Amino acid sequence: MTKFLNVERLGNVAMVRMNSPETHNALTTESQINEIVDLCAEVKADKSIRAMVLTGTGKAFCAGGNIKDMQKRQGIFAGSPYDLRDVYRNGIQKIPLCLYELDIPVIAAVNGHAIGAGLDLACMCDIRIASNNAKFAESFVKLGIVPGDGGAWLLPRIVGIPKASLMAFTGETIGAEQALSWGLVEQVCAPDELDAEALGLAQRIAENPGHALRLCKRLLREGQHMRLDSLLELSAAYQSLAHHTQDHQEAVDSFVEKRKPNFLDK
Repeated sequence: MTKFLNVERLGNVAMVRMNSPETHNALTTESQINEIVDLCAEVKADKSIRAMVLTGTGKAFCAGGNIKDMQKRQGIFAGSPYDLRDVYRNGIQKIPLCLYELDIPVIAAVNGHAIGAGLDLACMCDIRIASNNAKFAESFVKLGIVPGDGGAWLLPRIVGIPKASLMAFTGETIGAEQALSWGLVEQVCAPDELDAEALGLAQRIAENPGHALRLCKRLLREGQHMRLDSLLELSAAYQSLAHHTQDHQEAVDSFVEKRKPNFLDK
């Protein structure tokens, strides 16, 4: 069976492609979900990986759930209401949890349509770059359902409640330029430039010490729900750890000596 994810290691960057163009990279099977969960665990365990790019093969980034499976109530959409509840909890909902806990920066390179769960998948990443033919929709209401994979939590934190409400209540599609103006994506480029732009950004991020990137991302995550005084305490603890790493010493030495640093993730 063909794997859903193609993973390429480029220095300190993991380049990950969803590879089911015939289904527009729809998230249709338990095995696809498990591949994403397993990948997150592998990347988290490999301290030499400092950034990751997620993109799609073909014309779509990710088309969300398989509508034909929904129609026939088969695959991950089969069973009673109680069965479906467990399928969501033990299936697709593992993806936002594992990506949220992944402590390296993740860039979504949105190469085409990001619809429903596909948009939510892009929102699970830290930074989004889009080709100028990308389309975005929080389209669940169009199918008479609700965001089941965390979109109601993720999208408002990126574009704000009013715009998230507009997208969620209408289910309408927006283009790349509108997504840029709303802050849903940080950059729009030509389709043939997308991979290079995303990889270039990932490599610029990966030039920095891995431990600092991981701790910084965790602070940004925790800062979304912590009080300022609590976050300052956590920051002090993380900073004391960072000050005693070899890479911090190397960063300071290379700055003073005006040379390129050689970080060892130690």
